Amino acid sequence: MSETVVTLKTAAKAPARRGRPPKAAAAERPAETSELILDAAEDLFSKHGFYGVTIREVAREAGVDTALLHYYFGTKRGLFDAVFLRRAEVMNGDRMRAMNAYAAAAVAAGEPLTPEGVIEAFVKPVFELSAKGGPGWKHYCALVSQTNANPLWGGEAMTRYFDPVVYRLIELVRQALPEAEPADLFWAYHNLSGALTLSMGETGRLDRLSGGLCRSGDLDSVLSYMVRFAGAGFRAVCAKP
Repeated sequence: MSETVVTLKTAAKAPARRGRPPKAAAAERPAETSELILDAAEDLFSKHGFYGVTIREVAREAGVDTALLHYYFGTKRGLFDAVFLRRAEVMNGDRMRAMNAYAAAAVAAGEPLTPEGVIEAFVKPVFELSAKGGPGWKHYCALVSQTNANPLWGGEAMTRYFDPVVYRLIELVRQALPEAEPADLFWAYHNLSGALTLSMGETGRLDRLSGGLCRSGDLDSVLSYMVRFAGAGFRAVCAKP
C-alpha cells in the first residue's frame, strides 16, 4: 500500500474538529457568519422572547462557537438589537416611502388625503414583506408582535426603531383630519398598533375562533379589513362631539 493511500485513510478516520472555528476562516467570512447568527437568533427570539433564549442556544442553532457571538455583538442585548435593527430599517424605509408617495400623488392630483389612504400606505409594506419575504420575515413579524406587547423592554425597543414612521403616519392623518385633537390621534394609533402587531403574529386564533371562516394568514384580507376598520376608527375617534 502506498504512502499516499495510508495518509488518505488516516485523514478520513480523523474526527471532525468541533468548537471555535479557526480565526482565519471567521475572518474570511465575517458577513456570512454574522448573518447566520442573526438568522438563528431571530428564529429563537421570535419563538421564545428575549428572556427565553440564551447566547449558548443561539450559538448551537447557528453552529458556531459562543465566542463569535460575543465578538460580533457583545452581549445578548446587543444581539437582540442587531436582530431588531436589521429588518426594521428595511420595513420602515418601505413604509416611509409608501406614505410619502401617497401624499405626493394626492397633492399632485389635487385630492385630499384620507385616513384610509395613509393607513394603507403604512401597513401594506409590512404584509407584503411577510407574505413574500420568506421565513426570515415571518420570524421578524412574530418578533415585533410579541415585542410590542412586552411591558418590560418592548416599549423601549419599539420607541427606538419605530417612532419616526409612526410620527409620519400621525402627521399625515392630521392633514387628512385637520380638526383632530392630538390625543385622539394617538389613541386611534394605539388601537391600530394593537391590531397590526396582533395580525403580524399570524397566531391562528382567528382561524379557530371563526371555525375556518377567516384565516390569520390571509394577509390580503387582513390588509383590506384593517384599512377599512382603522380608517373608520380614526374618523370616529377624531370627530368633534
